[in-house]
Amino acid sequence: MSEHEYPRLAPRYPFVADIQVTDVQSEIQITGQAKDLSLFGCGVNTSKPFPKGTMVRIKLSHGGADVAALARVVYARPELSMGVVFTSVQREDERILEGWIAELASIP
Repeated sequence: MSEHEYPRLAPRYPFVADIQVTDVQSEIQITGQAKDLSLFGCGVNTSKPFPKGTMVRIKLSHGGADVAALARVVYARPELSMGVVFTSVQREDERILEGWIAELASIP
């Protein structure tokens, strides 16, 4: 399936933030830029995406705050980007995420 064949659980908003993505099995870490964000996942611009299905830990950094989550790669394009769906987010991180989404949703 391509990224467009997955139904969106919530709207995604254009969003730029630094992101670290770590494969939970190998502990290999990559960095990149988040390109969009929803309450349930985000798109990541990176030159070395992990394969679809990889379980990862992510850390998003934006506006002086960090959000950590467990996630799964739902699509990957070689040397371009990947999409992740959050599988576990702590409540405090969820509050920060909700604040970012509210801010993005208010932009005309």
